[in-house]
Amino acid sequence: MTASTRIRPPLVGLGLVTVAFLAYALPPYLGLDPARSRVPTRADTWFHYPLLVTHILLGTVVLVTAVLQLWPWLRRQHPRVHRWSGRIYVSAAIPAGLAALVVAPLGAFGLNQRAANTMLALLWLGTTVTGYVMARRRRYPQHREWMVRSFALCFSIVVNRLWTTVCTIAFVPDPSDTAALEQAIGVGTWLSWVVNLLIAEWWLQHTRHRRTKHRVPPREMAAAA
Repeated sequence: MTASTRIRPPLVGLGLVTVAFLAYALPPYLGLDPARSRVPTRADTWFHYPLLVTHILLGTVVLVTAVLQLWPWLRRQHPRVHRWSGRIYVSAAIPAGLAALVVAPLGAFGLNQRAANTMLALLWLGTTVTGYVMARRRRYPQHREWMVRSFALCFSIVVNRLWTTVCTIAFVPDPSDTAALEQAIGVGTWLSWVVNLLIAEWWLQHTRHRRTKHRVPPREMAAAA
């Protein structure tokens, strides 16, 4: 495998983590049995479980296509595949985000978690739609940056379990303390996407600086010509 086709270790790690997460999170919803749901369902709201399943199944498509979108070699060597996987990503992300926007206020772990998930859904929809519009207008640098933000928000679900576990261990000494548990889960939910978004912004700033540093000044380009 040449340097141009080599899959970088971070992308390999992201792919493996995504596969492991889906293998854990997806199976309980394939049988469409509310009793197996890992998320507490609202028996008093008939549309809660159907929209939850819609969000999870479409989210699976989103995660898989997002990994493909982040592969630089695929983007450079097979732009048609990149474009189609991007279209699939957007086509799945928008209804998945809308479903999340309806389900988020019905969360079982208090106002803090509901607010975090609602804001996540709004930002995910906003960044995804903006990224798509930038592509349609052929403003590809802006398209790339908005989609990086969309991917960062999308992958918050993968790290959510980690953050909620850490916050529960740190802030809930008594497992029977329901109020403390709700707050810990809420804080973990905020961290799961805020930290991702901050990392994405840092990476975007870093790559902008690197491109600017290596850019040839117009005067030198003219001299070279």
